[in-house]
Amino acid sequence: MAFETDDLEPLKKKSQPRNLDPMSVEELREYIATLKAEIARVEEKIKAKQSHASAAAMFFKK
Repeated sequence: MAFETDDLEPLKKKSQPRNLDPMSVEELREYIATLKAEIARVEEKIKAKQSHASAAAMFFKK
């Protein structure tokens, strides 16, 4: 039986950092605004998931 290494590779590939060199100052500022908005969205999702996990923990403790 041969060992398959394909099963060991991660399912999600990490995205490569964006090349910032060709971007203008204004494009860089827009990119920062986009990233900040994405960070805020992710933080809200984390809060929601933590809230659900806490609620489930309280439910199952009783």
